[in-house]
Amino acid sequence: MGNNFFSAQNSPLTAEQAALLNQLIGDLSPEQRTWISGYLAGLNAVTIGSVASQIVATTVSNTSNPITVLFGSQTGNAEKLAEKLCTQLTEAGFAPNLCSMGSYKPRQLKKEHYLFIIASTHGEGDPPDNAEMFYEFLHSTKAPKLEELEFSVLALGDSSYEFFCKTGHDFDSRLHTLGGKRILDCLSCDVDYEEEADAWIANIIQTLSQKLTTTAQSVSSPSFINVTNNVGSTYSKKNPFLAPLLENIQITGRGSSKEVRHIALSLEDSNLSFKPGDALGVVPTNHLELVTELIGTLGFSCEEKITNTKGEEISLDKALSHEYEITTITRPFLEKYATLAESQELDELLKEENRERFRKYIYGREIIDIVQTYPITGITANQFIGLLRKLPPRLYSIASSYQANPDEVHLTVAIVHYKSYGRSRYGVATTFLAERVSEDSTVPIYIDSNKNFHLPENSDTPMIMVGPGTGVAPFRAFLEEREFLEASGKNWLFFGDRNFHTDFLYQQEWITHRKSGLLTKIDVAFSRDDTHKTYVQHRMLERSSEIYTWLEEGAYFYVCGDAESMAPDVHEALLTIIEKEGDVSRERATEYVRDLQQNKRYQRDVY
Repeated sequence: MGNNFFSAQNSPLTAEQAALLNQLIGDLSPEQRTWISGYLAGLNAVTIGSVASQIVATTVSNTSNPITVLFGSQTGNAEKLAEKLCTQLTEAGFAPNLCSMGSYKPRQLKKEHYLFIIASTHGEGDPPDNAEMFYEFLHSTKAPKLEELEFSVLALGDSSYEFFCKTGHDFDSRLHTLGGKRILDCLSCDVDYEEEADAWIANIIQTLSQKLTTTAQSVSSPSFINVTNNVGSTYSKKNPFLAPLLENIQITGRGSSKEVRHIALSLEDSNLSFKPGDALGVVPTNHLELVTELIGTLGFSCEEKITNTKGEEISLDKALSHEYEITTITRPFLEKYATLAESQELDELLKEENRERFRKYIYGREIIDIVQTYPITGITANQFIGLLRKLPPRLYSIASSYQANPDEVHLTVAIVHYKSYGRSRYGVATTFLAERVSEDSTVPIYIDSNKNFHLPENSDTPMIMVGPGTGVAPFRAFLEEREFLEASGKNWLFFGDRNFHTDFLYQQEWITHRKSGLLTKIDVAFSRDDTHKTYVQHRMLERSSEIYTWLEEGAYFYVCGDAESMAPDVHEALLTIIEKEGDVSRERATEYVRDLQQNKRYQRDVY
């Protein structure tokens, strides 16, 4: 063909266009051709509506320097951000590798050149389940020297927990200790992470562009509409669907020591859908009595105007009702408050060596306790607002199957209402749902998908489900889905609570499922019915041989509920069962459980 790189035959180009293209290509060096290829790919991506207008189509990845994005995610937020980063890197002309830490080969680490980690912190400062093996490898003596590595870490967490973003910071510190060079400092994001995460992603792309771009030239592109992101029926945390209340039924009996409610909301006309294992985000409002009392304690009026995070001028009572967290004491809040209060007591409490004392102090207290105990003379309403974080939505495991109930979504909600330090305390979202949403009003909601907690793809696969208390909610959805699909897989439920007569949540439904054969087995544990407390992990140990048989048959093992006590106890029971029934060492039992996790046969939704 000589120098005729392109022919008009069998192409959309005219003969004249093909000739011009061949003339241009013939005059370019291989390096320039590579740049043109990347530019056209980026331009095409814009044309099909995958990115916004006015992009800079200049970057081409240096293929000798691989870019890897790793995520450690418990509920899916870190994974979604990792996907977003990879999408934008690809649109900028790079070729990133996206991988879950659970699937990543640790020995690959020494070959990496650019590494970006997005990791959440789970429980008491622990890595997510799918990040445990990589975390342990990185902190072991087997971890390689990484002098050639450049990296950055985005840490997700909740500042209401003591070990805020610890996992991300651990990754950042260890990579640096091994010789890696930070491209950007580790970024800690609270529950309202979107804007900070977007800025971090933009920073990453800009920095890589400067490092790896062969030729930089700003190119102005016409405007294109991202059709997916502009659909009016797309609801999210910032744009929740107002779901009408259908049912609000107490499902604990008279005399119970707690109040649990079954909440049903309408999804009609929302176009929202979900899968078993997903969560529902509820955007609540704060308790009006607390809002009014806090404003009075501060010496302000409800009508006083403040400027919120959006730059809008609104009344103080509206801001504190709908936009800001006014209950949970976080370390960042107390640090800022202590500075304004000039309090030596608070400064002492916040010292690193007093972490245990800090934890005990804030337990059972709320922001109003701090305001009353350490008043600040002359503080303005806007100054006080500046100390608060945004009011985070609350996530609840969905207790229904979309396919079985396409116009509804169900929740199982334990109402938080207690007294401490002489004050009544109200759970923000639980009392909002139970007491402050009337029959003719709506609840702002959105779907929060969870890829790490879902049904087996094969409906013949057996399932073992451990869900004490409200942790049983997603398993109600699992069984509804399997009933709808007429799935043949065996199902075994372990349920526990305090008392049989008052706390056997959804008892009649389990009986019906047991009679129909949908529920193959059910084991229950009621801890307050006998002098000796029996929990779900004790029932597991009693059924040790059968559980091991099911696992050997390929069963999936699920746990949902309390992360602090129940989940570790269930995990320990599982290890003991495998050690005993498999006649193996604890080390081998640990490997067995990790294989279950690796193959997504051991999934947890714990909180």
